[in-house]
Amino acid sequence: MKTKFFLIGFLAVMAGMIIFAIFFRAEFIALLNQPALYIHARFVHIVAVTLFFSNAVLGMLWEKRSLASGSAEVILHTYRTVAWVDALVSSPLVILSVVSGLALGFMMGDLWQIGWLSAGFVLFLLSGAFYVLSDIPTQYRVKKLMATLDSSAKELPVELVRLLRLRWWISLGGVLPLVFVFVLMVYQPDIPALASLFR
Repeated sequence: MKTKFFLIGFLAVMAGMIIFAIFFRAEFIALLNQPALYIHARFVHIVAVTLFFSNAVLGMLWEKRSLASGSAEVILHTYRTVAWVDALVSSPLVILSVVSGLALGFMMGDLWQIGWLSAGFVLFLLSGAFYVLSDIPTQYRVKKLMATLDSSAKELPVELVRLLRLRWWISLGGVLPLVFVFVLMVYQPDIPALASLFR
């Protein structure tokens, strides 16, 4: 139950940031556009993005290995642990990644006028949207099925195993755009800005 409130708290912080950015755009940009904080923002961004990406990939691999074991106890323990880590570690890392990334973007200039930066930001948003629209509903269904399980069960219901396997593909769909974000962030290719496509 504590994990649920923790996750709701982080979602509330993210929603508050979005609302603040929409209604107080100039103040939001001024708050993040502090050149004296550039080196600190870069450090936080690199650490947060790397840990977030690593957690996503390792969680996928761990879930895949637990499913291959066929043990109901191992699978359930793994899923619960990955869900707990997602709520308590991934959520704050997403917030740190977005805030530090936006701060760095504003210090570099107009986010939508820098090709690699605008493409990376859109891919990050795409990954987040994919997660919200597909993984969260799937997790809800998994938790509902897990709540009905007998604690002494040696085998999991077919529907639960199907959903856990589906989660692997959903996670892969959310992680793939992040691979390209990393490539853009490291190599910073000279590509057209997304804003130029709408002129």
